[in-house]
Amino acid sequence: MIDVILLLGLPASGKSEIRRLMSVMTEKEKEELFHIGKTLDIDDFPYVFLMRRIDQELEKMGEKRIFYESDLKPFKDPRDWLTLTNLINEDYADLTQKRDLPQSASFVIQRIEDSGKMAGISPRLSNLTDKVLKSIENTIEKESKKLLNDKYSNYGKNGTVIIEFSRGGSAGSKLPLDFPFGYQHSLSYLSEEILERAAILYVWVSPEESRRKNLQRSNPDDPGSILHHGVPEEVMIKEYGTDDMIWLEENSEKSGTVTVSKGKKKFYLPVANFDNRDDKTTFLRSSPQTWDKKQVEAIKLSLKSAFDRLTR
Repeated sequence: MIDVILLLGLPASGKSEIRRLMSVMTEKEKEELFHIGKTLDIDDFPYVFLMRRIDQELEKMGEKRIFYESDLKPFKDPRDWLTLTNLINEDYADLTQKRDLPQSASFVIQRIEDSGKMAGISPRLSNLTDKVLKSIENTIEKESKKLLNDKYSNYGKNGTVIIEFSRGGSAGSKLPLDFPFGYQHSLSYLSEEILERAAILYVWVSPEESRRKNLQRSNPDDPGSILHHGVPEEVMIKEYGTDDMIWLEENSEKSGTVTVSKGKKKFYLPVANFDNRDDKTTFLRSSPQTWDKKQVEAIKLSLKSAFDRLTR
């Protein structure tokens, strides 16, 4: 049984659609085909969405934005990619240690602030006045409670944690990518508890296909949706114009793995590529009742082949 799956790939590559497929499969089928148990999802996108919501509220009050110059721009401080990685670590610890935690906007705001500090970023949210902070808390309270409730409601003691995120660099960048961009740096910020148990399922599409599918899935009326959010075009070019997963696999110290250096320790994470350059997943965004059975069986077989490689 695989304890932790790092489900990685460029935006709109098909990661969330694969999670959607898993959500309607029986536990027996997932165990037999994919070597995983009851699944629990961790995804850093809800934090990205809340960071944008915080900035929108700040701008509305005439305050300076913290995370983005505008809703269409990349991070002001690229170390916030590591802020997101630290948030993943916190979520994983919450689940595996079964910590009884508050479910409120103030808790989420403090967690974002603390995770930024761990990434080397000076205090930002804690410098705001009490009045401004209270307004932000009121604005994102509903989304914060949903994020935390979704995260903690379906924890299974003997299950498999699916951790989804995307990392990359500017189009035309040379590999390896400069700090803090790409998977190389974010993987090294994952906790040892995750790295000791994790395998990587990489959903492989080209940057061009990622941009095409990102436009296809974008629903401006549902910007917080995992399945239907859109990434701004400038972000797609400057932060997802390339990625380094294939390079990391090809340059790993052990075949079939990605080498992750964390301090004095090295971890060798099993890796398998799910080739989605010929789109196999878009149909999974629709209601499961409408899925074509032949397509479903075909993608299950393709995924089985990838998961089998992770357990050799």
